[in-house]
Amino acid sequence: MAAGVIEALFYGDEAFDWEPDPTAVILWFSDDPALNEQTRFRLMEASDRIVHSDLVVVQHPFAVEKFAAGKVYFLNTGKLTKSSLLTRGYEAGDEENQFEMMRVSTTPDLQAYTIWDTIRNTIENSRLTLYMVLDEAHRGFGTKPSTDKPTIVKRLINGQGDVPPMPVVWGVSATVQRFEDAMRTAEVSANRLGLPKIIVDPIRVQESGLLKDDIVLDIPAESGKFDTVLLGRATRKIVEVTRAWAEYAAEQPDTVPVVPLMVLQSSNTPDPAMLARALDTIFAEWSDLPANAVAHVLGEHTTQQWGGYRVPHISPERVQDATQVRVLIAKDAISTGWDCPRAEVLISFRAAKDATHITQLLGRMIRTPLARRIPGDNRLNSVDCILPFFDHKTATNVVKVLTGVLEDFPDGAGGRRVLIEPQEMTPNSVIEEAIWEALETLPSQSLPKRGAKPVKRLTALAQALAMDGLRPDAGKDAHKELHAVIDGLGARYKDEVDAAVTEVWTVHGETVTGHAGAESLSYSRFAETADDRSIQDAFREAARAFSPDLAGTYVDHIAGPDAPNADDDGLRDAYVKTAALALVPEVREELEREADRLTRGWLDRYRVDIKALSDERQAVYNDVRAMSTEPQRLAVTRPRNRIEETARQDDDGNKHPLPARKRHLLADEHGDFPVGSLNEWELDVLDKELGRTSTVAWYRNPARASQDSLGVAYTDTSGDWRTLRPDFLFFRQGDGKVEVSLVDPHSHHLADALPKLRGLAAFTQTYENEFHRIEAVAKIGDTLRVLDMTDPKVRDAVAKAPDAKTLYESGIAGNY
Repeated sequence: MAAGVIEALFYGDEAFDWEPDPTAVILWFSDDPALNEQTRFRLMEASDRIVHSDLVVVQHPFAVEKFAAGKVYFLNTGKLTKSSLLTRGYEAGDEENQFEMMRVSTTPDLQAYTIWDTIRNTIENSRLTLYMVLDEAHRGFGTKPSTDKPTIVKRLINGQGDVPPMPVVWGVSATVQRFEDAMRTAEVSANRLGLPKIIVDPIRVQESGLLKDDIVLDIPAESGKFDTVLLGRATRKIVEVTRAWAEYAAEQPDTVPVVPLMVLQSSNTPDPAMLARALDTIFAEWSDLPANAVAHVLGEHTTQQWGGYRVPHISPERVQDATQVRVLIAKDAISTGWDCPRAEVLISFRAAKDATHITQLLGRMIRTPLARRIPGDNRLNSVDCILPFFDHKTATNVVKVLTGVLEDFPDGAGGRRVLIEPQEMTPNSVIEEAIWEALETLPSQSLPKRGAKPVKRLTALAQALAMDGLRPDAGKDAHKELHAVIDGLGARYKDEVDAAVTEVWTVHGETVTGHAGAESLSYSRFAETADDRSIQDAFREAARAFSPDLAGTYVDHIAGPDAPNADDDGLRDAYVKTAALALVPEVREELEREADRLTRGWLDRYRVDIKALSDERQAVYNDVRAMSTEPQRLAVTRPRNRIEETARQDDDGNKHPLPARKRHLLADEHGDFPVGSLNEWELDVLDKELGRTSTVAWYRNPARASQDSLGVAYTDTSGDWRTLRPDFLFFRQGDGKVEVSLVDPHSHHLADALPKLRGLAAFTQTYENEFHRIEAVAKIGDTLRVLDMTDPKVRDAVAKAPDAKTLYESGIAGNY
């Protein structure tokens, strides 16, 4: 997200109609140089426009008059201390206007400018705008609010002496309350404009697949010393997940292989003997683990000797790419800002009172290794956390934090589960292949995107089709068809286009004249012929309307080498005509409709070929489908496995097995699927459906945004697009084929009840012929009531109803 903002600031952004800021300079500031270095690498990875030379680490010698526009400078607190070579030197006799930290007993070190000079000159330069990014902004302006001495970051933001305050400050954090409080109490707060904070929607983040769906917690079931036993369990888990990732990579040849990492978190004062025993256990369980596969990120930046093991130090920011490291020993170095998506298993030797440390560390470990969800594979979409020194009560608090009951953890509302007694469910052997095939043919819906542009969507599809060899000249073909469309529209709206051409060629202005002794001014208008610069400016507007690629190729289509008017005048006329066409609203609207039609046609034409591609490539096409302002059809993927909770713990820590039912598509070795997550009346609905003689199988639709989950798009009360994940799919044999019923029990009193019913009604309107039944169920008093969405009268009532309860109480509903 930061890379996207920086790109927009430096280069503009077509999707948001954002012009570039040619004066922009970014100062990225944090406490930790290692965190800065990791951020620098991640920005280069995330952007195809930010290059290495644009990301500058500020370090001695750094004597420049001012920062340069279009660059990101990385600075950390340690570079601004009084002993830093960047700050040394001051003018004697001017102490009142100097930072105290700049005064040293030594003479200036012959640098032309200190870092404070550079910052001051940049802020005071009218051709530069300095944007300061405060990373990990939840720390506020320091951790010692009781002291009167301003912290370095506070001096940097507020300014002091002849160094002005930072003009723009951008705080980045999962929890920004302390930063906001600090900015409100800043010395220059009266002169600042506080902009609304940008909150990243946690539901969208979870739906994106960037974060793990599940966190599996292992804790002791009884009191005693179990660190070695659970460490052995953790090691077996990392071996198991290593094998699972290797198998997935073998199935998906286009996928970058994932090399999982296990993190062993020690106490703040690690016992060398304990670490030696831990390594003994790890190597005993992991027989083929190489001797050099263990490293540490402890404060001692040297090789450590623990028993017979020599363990080298590695910088935290290098761990993700240093795939030879399979076991990492750490304290706090990876609990804030660390980024290592391949970390799959955590075992913590911290005491139970350090629940905050556990949640902070897990916040760094829930990134998915491939930045996407693995379709249908719950095991690879989860992370394991083993806590040998935690009791049930403390672990329960961790669970509350991780699931959003308590604050301070990202995405509490995104549907992530925390499992303590999980078991893997695999495809049920009693389920016939025809039922699986019926599941895979069901329609699901994408979540629409605001501001999606049809031409850009078509371009993305063409690039994907060409890359996969499905249509090698897709880009040329798409533009050729769109060129023909624009030609036709230019002829159809000739009068409007001719008027627009005149407008592009004409620069309008106004002369204001003041006369001596007169009380009023006189105004007169004038018109001049546009020059090349004005024409190029008008063409840039067309590039935003049509897309830069299409606008450019259309100019070539009109005045390219093979065109009859390929001279300079012809090229200029081509730019003018393209700019003029973009000014005609009817041309833009028709072009977008044709681009959307072509995109849908190609997606239908190559649907089967796309299904044969790897998961990674299919994800690209799903993204293309989602680049629309309306819900698009997606396919439901066959699940490979599911991790489910099989027992519940009471307040005393006693475990009670959860109830289970037969005939689920995924099941344990006994054919059972746990249903402990269902409430009483949801269980009633399930049992009634399973009691029907025609029902041969059922599927608990996952609540998360995975490809094995059927989604229904709807708009919430704020007008934002959301996804409903109906609870149940039931399968029956009818008319010689498998028929599917969608049944969704949902409480009528919830705020999203009516919007979800309207979304389900719209979904039914489009896809009712592909289902046997589509029903919404709610409990009114002691009676289950049902709305049959395949009935047009019911859908009409849903569209007009003031609330969901009224619908279920009315005659339009029936008893279930």
